This record gives sequence, C-alpha cells and structure tokens, in this order.
Amino acid sequence: MSSRVDILPATPEDADALTRIAFAAKRYWGYPESWIQRWRDSLTITPEFVRNNGVYVAVSGGEPCAFYALTSASGELELEHLWVLPGWIGSGVGRLLFEHAVREAARQGATAVAIEADPNAEGFYLRMGARRVGENVYEIVGRKRKLPLLSVEI
Repeated sequence: MSSRVDILPATPEDADALTRIAFAAKRYWGYPESWIQRWRDSLTITPEFVRNNGVYVAVSGGEPCAFYALTSASGELELEHLWVLPGWIGSGVGRLLFEHAVREAARQGATAVAIEADPNAEGFYLRMGARRVGENVYEIVGRKRKLPLLSVEI
C-alpha cells in the first residue's frame, strides 16, 4: 500500500465505518465468531463515543483504513482502540497512528498512555516502545484469557 494516508479527526458520521474496521481487524486473528459476538459492544463505535473522545481516522483515497481512540478514565490517558483493516496490516499505517496518538497525548499533557492489548498486538506495541506493566485476566466460554497491560512513556 503506497497510497497517501491522511490522519484526520473522526466525526460522529464515521462511527459505522470505524465499527466495520474494528470488527474486520478483530476477525483477522481468527477468533471464533461466538467470541466476536461477545465483544460486539466493545467493538462497536457509536457517534457519542466519537463525540466524547479523541478519535482519529487514517484515510487513503477517501476511504478509512484504520483508526485509534484516546480515552481518559481516572485521569489517565488510554489507547482504547487502534484497529487496522486487514489489507493494511504491515503497511506502516498502524505505526503512523500510534505515533500520532503519542503526539496527541503529549499535546494533552500526558506523561504516559496505558494500553490493554489484544495478545496478538502486544509485539506491535513493544516494537513501538511500550513496555509491559501487567495483565488483566478474563474468562470467555470457560477459558482464561490474559490481556497484556502496557504503558508507553511520553
């Protein structure tokens, strides 16, 4: 993918496209569809979410191909979403978005950004300079699932 990519603030009208990107990216890792459906709420991006958080979309040729969201719960900034359409994985757009998110967090005065990562994405975040600070353990369909907790210092 050598197309030009612009990173723009998302608008509430982008919510459906962002939701499609999140679902496509999650499915890329081969999770059972029953799990995808359990994650429906967390993968669905609503117009209200876009309005109330720092959401940025990567656009190429007029089409969104990836996005991220910075949220602030308990005063700490969190990279709550960073999703890349499967056809764009490996293109560098994830790195562009991550670097944009760190610059945006710095602009907001943050000294670090927290990330609860999909286990498949941990290597990406470590390559971007994040470090593992713990993990959250969930149960899904009777199986334990460990999600890495990462932090990137600004």
